[in-house]
Amino acid sequence: MWRCSLVAVASAVCVAGYGIIAAQGRPAIPRTWDDQEIARHEIPLADPTGSPKHVSSDYYYTIPVRPIYKGYPVYAPGREPAGYLDRLKQEEPVTVWGGDHVPRLDTDADWMRAGEIVFDAPIAMDVNISVEDVRNPKWLDATKAPVATDGTLPWFQYIVRTKGQVELGNNACAFCHIRVMPDGSTIKGAQGNLPLQRAVAFRWRADAAAAPDKQQYLRQLRVRLKQLHAAPYLRPDPEERIDAMSIDEIVSVFEAVPPGTSPRQRGNTFLSIQVPDLIGVKERRYLDRTGLEQHRSIGDLMRYSAMNQGGDSLASYAGFVPADVPRFTQAPPPERVSRYSDEQLYALALYIYSLRPPPNPNRVDARAQAGQQVFERERCATCHTPPLYTNNTLTPAAGFTIPPEHLTKYDIVRTSVGTDPELTMRTRRGTGYYKVPSLKGVWYRSMFGHNGWCTTLDDWFDPRRLRDDYVPTGFKPFDRATFPVRGHRYGLDLSDADRRALVAFLKTL
Repeated sequence: MWRCSLVAVASAVCVAGYGIIAAQGRPAIPRTWDDQEIARHEIPLADPTGSPKHVSSDYYYTIPVRPIYKGYPVYAPGREPAGYLDRLKQEEPVTVWGGDHVPRLDTDADWMRAGEIVFDAPIAMDVNISVEDVRNPKWLDATKAPVATDGTLPWFQYIVRTKGQVELGNNACAFCHIRVMPDGSTIKGAQGNLPLQRAVAFRWRADAAAAPDKQQYLRQLRVRLKQLHAAPYLRPDPEERIDAMSIDEIVSVFEAVPPGTSPRQRGNTFLSIQVPDLIGVKERRYLDRTGLEQHRSIGDLMRYSAMNQGGDSLASYAGFVPADVPRFTQAPPPERVSRYSDEQLYALALYIYSLRPPPNPNRVDARAQAGQQVFERERCATCHTPPLYTNNTLTPAAGFTIPPEHLTKYDIVRTSVGTDPELTMRTRRGTGYYKVPSLKGVWYRSMFGHNGWCTTLDDWFDPRRLRDDYVPTGFKPFDRATFPVRGHRYGLDLSDADRRALVAFLKTL
């Protein structure tokens, strides 16, 4: 039995700004898949023909709730304790949240600890990356994955669901939102830096080499990528390119994706997206680079989590249903998929809201103070308004015409900054807008621009990035030797001294 009720009790008060907590400690948990809220949660797509028609709440709440099993650390090659994997094979399966097993949920602190369990819990086993991979020194050499001080690869967990069988758990929130710093320390919730696509490419090359039927393997790979990225209502669909590509060419696309970016679902195989920093997300009104999902309450963050753990793949995009492989025509039977419970999503949201940045080592010295004056003089605060360093608005992409009704429904600045419109105009995440990002925490982040073209702030403010012969330090298309990073010209006309001062200031935020 769940220890908490989905129904709020009478006398409720707001505690810690996280949600409505009843006097007895029982939370009034929002209903994640509320049909009315789901219908207005997302901003329509730039081509409204493709705007998703999500499954009903009746369907959603028929989906089985996935159990969360006890996880064990995954060590880098050469750092694993002697006999570690053999000891794990002797462990009994332990359910930490599911069925009759529920963590203690009496206080706000209990809920946030439970949320961390959900954050760390993998939802896929041995998918695209295997136990053999992460224990293989060649995998570490190929991916250049950073290793935490304790020798772990903190994005993964070993899971025992059947005694004697150890699986590599991945696709947790932690999979994309843990950052290993140069000193080996880790930041939970930050923009992750697992070289995920290199890891996937490593496994795909191995599987392709071992496949008895290479053409069948290629067909399966194409279907998987179309499930993630196809948008058949667009003409042409960007994913049509893969039908003419070999296995080697497809793998090369993913090997070109740098850590801190990802061609996530509803995006584009050929277009990587900067992984977001979740620290401070409670202050953001729009979620996703394209402002796709509104954030008006903790319920919206729960919906966002549910969408990104498979909920959005059940929708119909002008008749295309990603979860229905290989037909792509209708939602699969609910028993074939899984979800988190509302309690688990609520705990996860509370935990994410509780995340705080690490101590900033960058001091406000004379150069940083000069940079603040540059920031103010150049009117950077118009869009990156203190103290949040964002005005929490949407800005249209070049070529997008703002529908008049949007001006009364959403927070929009009508000026386009001219960055590459592909992500927001030609993907299933594309709203026609980009959100104005916060500059808080840029000192520990990388891969700037919504596609992560520039590894550092210095690169972002380098005026050479506008040139046709520019070689991005971050993401560039796999088949391009050079790639100009257009748009957002602010700060590119500064003197070298002012530019260095501005960067120094931004690193103090």
